[in-house]
Amino acid sequence: MTQQEKVLYTAKTHTTGGRENGESRSSDGRLVIKLSSPGTPSTGTNPEQLFAAGWSACFEGAMGLAARKMKITLPADMAIDAEVDLCLTDGAYFLQARLNVSLPGLESDVAQAVVDAAHQTCPYSKATRGNIEVAVSLV
Repeated sequence: MTQQEKVLYTAKTHTTGGRENGESRSSDGRLVIKLSSPGTPSTGTNPEQLFAAGWSACFEGAMGLAARKMKITLPADMAIDAEVDLCLTDGAYFLQARLNVSLPGLESDVAQAVVDAAHQTCPYSKATRGNIEVAVSLV
């Protein structure tokens, strides 16, 4: 593990039932979600959707940090469409992902510099680097 200077936050959840009609609750009670497998008629979300939501939110934060360092303002209507695939090959499951970033109104070279800097600093991007196939695109 990487030596840390300070732990800023620890997310704590309790999950029962897994992705098959399970439930997750955060220790502070702010998150209570039903879980279900992708493609089933059950209500609830799945781990891939949660990962996509968390990564895209974190990536937006990383873009904000990059923009402040570059002394530019990000557009209010910026958005990220995150796609996380659950794949199966030869009986083994794996993930792959795409982040499609929209920064309307920014020059394409400036927008690309923000996206590149965010991908270097976002904790989710760091965690997946070298572990899963990831495509980050400016759209």
